[in-house]
Formats: sequence, structure tokens, C-alpha cells
Amino acid sequence: MVDALDGRPGIYSSRYAGGNSTNDEKNAKILYELRNVKDENRGAKFVTALCCILPNKKEIIVRGECRGKIAFEPIGENGFYYDPIFISETGKTFAQLSAEEKDKISHRGIALRKLTKELEKNLI
Repeated sequence: MVDALDGRPGIYSSRYAGGNSTNDEKNAKILYELRNVKDENRGAKFVTALCCILPNKKEIIVRGECRGKIAFEPIGENGFYYDPIFISETGKTFAQLSAEEKDKISHRGIALRKLTKELEKNLI
């Protein structure tokens, strides 16, 4: 979710540059749309929402969020989708981080750890 793009691409991130677009094309579209946006206005966040419905019908809903900003060009070789253009709180793009480093701060890692805690509370 990119602040300067009113939250786009949001839930449409996988098909934002077209249904069959490559990761490079997805990144290029975002970078093109931000071509005239200054560094201080390139805020963005990754968000993951997870829901689990237990056998007793109780719903567990958790959310993980990771704030950062969009780089001016892709940097790094790891990851996928928007990782090369998303600069995390570490000052590096997600594509520059190891899988272990990324998991500690990523939206998915945060959401999964929250879900695990909730499941432990409700199933033990």
C-alpha cells in the first residue's frame, strides 16, 4: 500500500500491472507512478490479514503490518514481487535481506506469530 498512490496497489498488488505481468513490470509500474514523488512522500506498507475459524465457530483475525518507503530503483536479489523496491526500517530493501532477517520484520511473519499466539490460547 503506497501512501502517494492512495493505498494502491493494495489487495490488487499481484495484478496491478496486468494479470500476467512479471515482478519487474510490477515494480516498474510503481516506480513510474512515483517518478515525481520526493523521498519523504514515498511512504508505504505491506499488510497481511489472516482469519482462522475454529471448530467451535470462534473467529481469530490478526493483522501484520510493516512500514517503509519505496526506493527510486530496484535494489537486491532476494525475495519476490515488490521486495526490491520496498525499503524496510532496516534501511535496506526486502530484497537485500536474508529470509531470516525479513521474517523478523515482515508483515507475514508478524501476522503468523500473532495467529500462533491466538491459536495457542484457544486450543490448549
